[in-house]
Amino acid sequence: MSGVLPQLQPQFATLKESPTLRINQTAKRLREEGQDIVHLGFGESPFPVPELLVEALKENAHHKSYLPGLGLPELREAVAGFFRKEFGYEAHTDRVVVGPGSKELIYNLLHLLQGPVLVPIPSWVSYGPQAHLLNKPFHGIPTQRSLGYRLQAEELDAFCQSLGSGQKLLILNNPSNPTGSIHRAEELAALAEVCRRHQVLVISDEIYALVNYSGRPFVGLSTFYPEGTFVTSGLSKAFSAGGWRLGVVLVPEAMQPLMSPWNALISETFSCVSSPIQYASVIAFRDFEQIRAYVQQCTDLHQQACEGMHQTFLDLGLNCPPPEGGFYLYPDFQPFREQLQEKDIHTSQQLCETLLTAAGIALLPGEAFYMDGQHLGVRVAAVDYDGTQALQAQHPTIAKIKSLNEFLKLG
Repeated sequence: MSGVLPQLQPQFATLKESPTLRINQTAKRLREEGQDIVHLGFGESPFPVPELLVEALKENAHHKSYLPGLGLPELREAVAGFFRKEFGYEAHTDRVVVGPGSKELIYNLLHLLQGPVLVPIPSWVSYGPQAHLLNKPFHGIPTQRSLGYRLQAEELDAFCQSLGSGQKLLILNNPSNPTGSIHRAEELAALAEVCRRHQVLVISDEIYALVNYSGRPFVGLSTFYPEGTFVTSGLSKAFSAGGWRLGVVLVPEAMQPLMSPWNALISETFSCVSSPIQYASVIAFRDFEQIRAYVQQCTDLHQQACEGMHQTFLDLGLNCPPPEGGFYLYPDFQPFREQLQEKDIHTSQQLCETLLTAAGIALLPGEAFYMDGQHLGVRVAAVDYDGTQALQAQHPTIAKIKSLNEFLKLG
């Protein structure tokens, strides 16, 4: 059988590993080889999982039976109650779906719903490849740096007019990865009206909603467009439990007919999320008040890290919108284009390769987030520090964080 090659489906022929996961493994490998790497390429919270959840997982480790595909009933009830209380959403137990991470649930939705996929750019790396795997048309809508790369109603309206009639799917990551920006309520209200006019269903990816340091209460699109907004979230960011792979979706009441086919899809694919994880996760949503202070403490440290880096980038002469949530920044080196061209650096990919090899700094290029390669933007994940030490410090400051100190040397 040697020499026999598998015949792949066409959409897999050019598919590559997710840039975020690839840079994480690359940085880890280089560190294992003894290189001093500042790892700003992968967005994983550095803090420990809340102790309450760790104990709950221990107590529920004996659960071994399959659970209902849509999720453990107690967990679905807790999730619905959490989103009603925290954000005022029209959440109902019967319209909550539990899955192995919000990434998989977004992919499920793209499977189930017809229509081209629209995303503001820059935007998270996996939306495009997921659409590609499903042979769905994918369109990036350019946004403005001066507005923090937040999608505006007139931008969406113009793009929808160019596509004509028919259902469309907008994925709106709010707070944003890669920019750290958060949409204003008035922007969301205007976007809602455009969505109604143009048959746009929205997947509102709100995985960072609790990591909010904008000074404003978080408001999601579902507040203004409840009939057409699917809200996705999970444990990976605010709860620092990425490896638990627990995601949730709130399905609008008007989309109730979707629940039966979705349940069937789950039954033929991942069956259900790990039983111990689901039982333990009930605590996160039902008893959130017991860990609210911890989540806020982690958010405060994310704010210190991101705002400190933001000032550093400005001091270096880079363009960079101020971060408001999550743990990302999106600076660009456009002011240094001529100097970089003299070093034969013309794209964001070349810039990141040079920073990794010459300075030991791991970043992701704007190209991974659907930006034009000639635009010298990079995504920075401000999480390269020991979260446990940061939490234990009496007066934690950004000066303690290695990644900032290393970046300062670039000046």
